Amino acid sequence: MKRKSFLLAFVLMMVLSLMACTNNDGKEKTSDQKEKENVELTVSAAASLNDALTDIQKKYKEKHPEVTLKFNFGASGALQQQISQGAPVDLFISAAEDKFNKLVDDGMIDKKESVNLVENELVLVVPKNSKLNIKSFEDLATVNIDKMALGTPESVPAGLYGKETLQALKVWDKVESKLVYGKDVRQVLSYVETGNVEAGIVYKTDALISDKISIVATAGSDTHTPIIYPLGIVKDTKHHEEAKAFYDYLQSDDAKKILEEYGFKVN
Repeated sequence: MKRKSFLLAFVLMMVLSLMACTNNDGKEKTSDQKEKENVELTVSAAASLNDALTDIQKKYKEKHPEVTLKFNFGASGALQQQISQGAPVDLFISAAEDKFNKLVDDGMIDKKESVNLVENELVLVVPKNSKLNIKSFEDLATVNIDKMALGTPESVPAGLYGKETLQALKVWDKVESKLVYGKDVRQVLSYVETGNVEAGIVYKTDALISDKISIVATAGSDTHTPIIYPLGIVKDTKHHEEAKAFYDYLQSDDAKKILEEYGFKVN
């Protein structure tokens, strides 16, 4: 009799144990019990956004520890080509509308999931210890300089805007032979910081982070195409929900505050 009672108790204990395992580890978990899966989002962004997005990344991680943001910074033209060729990217932030619109026209970004995020300004910079009397873009045609830096106009939006400004001010033909081209705006800034060139054209936001250069002039908005940074979700993303959450966060007051601190204009 005792043996039967023992066996019955043992069987009952095993059944309860199996039920507990099902509730805790099986497929019967409720949505509240499920842990959020870790997701890595790849964000291709214009090089000029490097510092601002790095700070935004830290803030976002505090609220979404399950999401890892991987940034791919570079010239907008090069980033656009990577996405066009199938690079696994979840979001794209361009420093030029034409590069961004190419992806929209090709059906790789839905216009309904895109927004103009920020705006920027174009400035002329010289090394901090420069002895040259450069006070304006027009001075580039009269001051005796050997080299000045500009982003490659075909792939670097800041380079294209710079070329437009120099042409509008009738300076381009006089400085073209002195130009040293950079692969992105950060490389142009580096050339000026190290004294390898005597002047350079970069975004205001890049110039503000450096203590090795001086801003001597700001390009008039009527001398170049408006500098607008569109943001969009790439259609091929495998993590649309998480991409949309970060897309929305970039438009939040918290993110806008950081972007403004780095000199960007926000809507």
